[in-house]
This record gives sequence, C-alpha cells and structure tokens, in this order.
Amino acid sequence: MIMSSRSFAEYRAMFALGDRDLDGVVLDCAGGASGFVAEARRMGARALATDPLYAHGAATLAERLSGDLEQGDAMIDANAGRFVWEWYGSAARRRELRVGARRAFIADLRRRPGSYVAASLPHLPLAGRSVDLVLCSHLLFTWADRLDREWHRAAIMEMSRVSRGEVRIFPLVRMGDGEPVPFLGALVAELRDAGLGCEVREVPYEFQRGARHMLTVTCS
Repeated sequence: MIMSSRSFAEYRAMFALGDRDLDGVVLDCAGGASGFVAEARRMGARALATDPLYAHGAATLAERLSGDLEQGDAMIDANAGRFVWEWYGSAARRRELRVGARRAFIADLRRRPGSYVAASLPHLPLAGRSVDLVLCSHLLFTWADRLDREWHRAAIMEMSRVSRGEVRIFPLVRMGDGEPVPFLGALVAELRDAGLGCEVREVPYEFQRGARHMLTVTCS
C-alpha cells in the first residue's frame, strides 16, 4: 500500500469537518504521511495518529515518501478516467498539497514523535473512550479486495471502542475499480445490531469518481 501524504484541507473536505469537530481529541487512524496532525496541532487542536509504518522512524519514512508520491501519480495517470479534478482544480494543485503535507508530517514526526503511535488495526494501544473523534481515510473499503468483511467489522469495533464520540470513514468504494463495496449493507446491519449508530453521509469532496460519501459510526 502506498503511504499517502494527504493535507489538512483534504481532511476537512473528506470528513466534512467543522471547527467544532476539532474541539476534542482527534485520532487519525492509519494516518500514513498525512499532514493532518501537524496542522491540527498548529491550530491548537489535540490530535494524534496511528500507523504501523511509524515504527520505522522519520529518516526511513522521509526516504520512502518521494517514491510513494511518484508511484501514486503514476497510478492516477494510468487510470485517468477514474478521477475527477473539480475539487483540486489541477494536478499541480493536488501535488502542491501533497508535497506540503509530506513536509509537515516529517517535521512534526521529528518534533513530536509521541503524537505518532505505531499500531495496526484492528488492535489499537489506546484506552477505551480516550478520544473524541476517529478519522479513517483510504483504508477500510478502499482495500476491500484484500481486507474482508470480518476484518472491517473488527476494525470498526476497535475504533468505536477508543472513541467516546464518532468514527468517520472515507471513502466507501474500492480502490481498484471504484465500485461500491458489496458487503457494506450487511456490515452496517451488523454494527447496528451491536448497538452502534451508522449513517452514510455525502461530503464536499470527490477525487476518485463516485467516492463522495463517508460512513459515520456513533458510539453510544
């Protein structure tokens, strides 16, 4: 899987984040090289991220990221019909955001390594109800060809365990073909049976064609 460097602005749009959403403790789960935590903290928010790749340290990740950015751009070029550019405006603007997010991530990882926890779903080394909002970008559903329904259920239950508020997951389509995940409906039914509130919401962001919805899971 490519380690992506998504920006704070992208997170705002992907998860329909308002200022009040940043009042509590926010967890970026499987954060990759996102600049979200760095920018959120610069604004005074309390934020942290988890990703198994953080175990490698800042120097190794910095070396890897240039190649991952190029690989991601090549994938988009090879599948141009699967993407729309209205939100970014241009490929140059998207790359500018990603490069800026990458720099912010590496700088913040070096400055505040304790904000970046090496951990992999469906097991998070965090206390129950220890964060207010969990954001999960481009892992669940995106990789449904590799991660099955049972894994998704376990991952969502674990994110719900550590949250005292809400879990937001984006997007709800597969990476390979952009198609909806076949087991989404059955999974939502299981989560509701487990006592979780689930809602599919449209967001003000679309890049992968058809990927403009997130799943919110409310923790009771």
